[in-house]
Amino acid sequence: MRQNLFFIFVVCFSAVTLWTQEIVPQTTAATTTATITPEQQRLERLKRFPVQNQAQWMTDYLLLPQGGLENPDVIDVMKRIPRHRFVPPLHQSIAYWDQAIAIGHAQTISPPYIVAFMTEQLTPKPNDKVLEIGTGSGYQAAVLSLLVRDVYTIEIVESLGNQAKKLIETLGMDNVHVRIGDGYQGWSEAAPFDSIIVTCSPESIPQPLIDQLREGGRMIIPVGERFQQSFYLCKKINGKLNKERLSQTLFVPMTGEAEEQRSIQPDAKNPAIVGGNFDEVRQDGSPIGWHYVRNVEILTVNDAPNGNKIARFTKKLEKKSSTDKNQSPQEQPSVAQMLQGFALDGREVSKLKIEYWIRGQQVVARRGHVMTPTGVISFFDEHRRQIAEIPLGSCKGTFAWEKVSRQIAVKPETREAVLLLGLPLATGQLDVHNISVQHANNTAAPQ
Repeated sequence: MRQNLFFIFVVCFSAVTLWTQEIVPQTTAATTTATITPEQQRLERLKRFPVQNQAQWMTDYLLLPQGGLENPDVIDVMKRIPRHRFVPPLHQSIAYWDQAIAIGHAQTISPPYIVAFMTEQLTPKPNDKVLEIGTGSGYQAAVLSLLVRDVYTIEIVESLGNQAKKLIETLGMDNVHVRIGDGYQGWSEAAPFDSIIVTCSPESIPQPLIDQLREGGRMIIPVGERFQQSFYLCKKINGKLNKERLSQTLFVPMTGEAEEQRSIQPDAKNPAIVGGNFDEVRQDGSPIGWHYVRNVEILTVNDAPNGNKIARFTKKLEKKSSTDKNQSPQEQPSVAQMLQGFALDGREVSKLKIEYWIRGQQVVARRGHVMTPTGVISFFDEHRRQIAEIPLGSCKGTFAWEKVSRQIAVKPETREAVLLLGLPLATGQLDVHNISVQHANNTAAPQ
């Protein structure tokens, strides 16, 4: 998967110990594929991958309570795929956390929730033939392989594609077909496809993909500007795409021909965010410009310092009954946050100024912390490797409006940044108002 590191600071709220047992495909009785149904073939593949402990934790505690996933087959497969096999050894201890993880070549493996969400939107069926654009480490293709008949996946980075192909073959996923090339062109020889999943973002939907989607087929794709994108669920009706906008998101750009055609480029010399005053919201109530929005309300109030719109983060502990009769119910905090990425060239911007107002009610820090940050700013280099993560505006208890104002040094190798706001390490209620991010160099901002 080619999603950016923009979910990397989604904080997991329970200690995770990596399940280290290697998954080896289990042998099953040989059956002639011509004599069994697609559903029987799918069930045979499922037998090769038993449910894992950490994947069980991931779905029970993270995906189900927070994301509202409904497809039981998708949820089951998320428990079976050995996600730690698809991340570099350095990051295997956090393989099952709900965050993107760097896999090299400026690419990442997407967070488990995003993989499950996109998969569910396709409504996969045992007889489906699916095209994936952006193989990455092969994780999304592996998930699909246990749900559909065939997966055709294209990766533009040759070394990544070859690594993914080798791993997929090792795991015995014989219905996954890997190609090295520009996904913009699709895979015409194997078309038409019942569904298409795109895990990198073009500015507009490539026509070859539209052509290769069968009549009545579905496509899930992130579309938009470099740092302002939305998921679109597309259905082909009478040869044309019927597009439904879903949630906001942030993926790495689709490279190759799609990037050459991009008309709007970000201004990395003059960093800024979109929708910092919350004056505009989507139809679903989420604020314009922000993504991965969880447990946030945009409210109109009369006592805000500057304007009348605020974002209210509400986070509480949820009880989770244990399957072990000898264990008491476990507590798992919900997620209350929103994120936004923006371009930032550290060669031109040596200092960044971040300001916003906060107000709290019964804010209690978790994990033994006395106070909790109300935000985190993270910086990434040209390879999308995280090079710094800086907490912002710590708070606790109940308090009236107060201003957070920080000037932060920016390393020269910085090319992108992500701002997270909310209650990453606490419970309670936090109001945030009038956010700004701007160039803070002593000299005037470059034109």
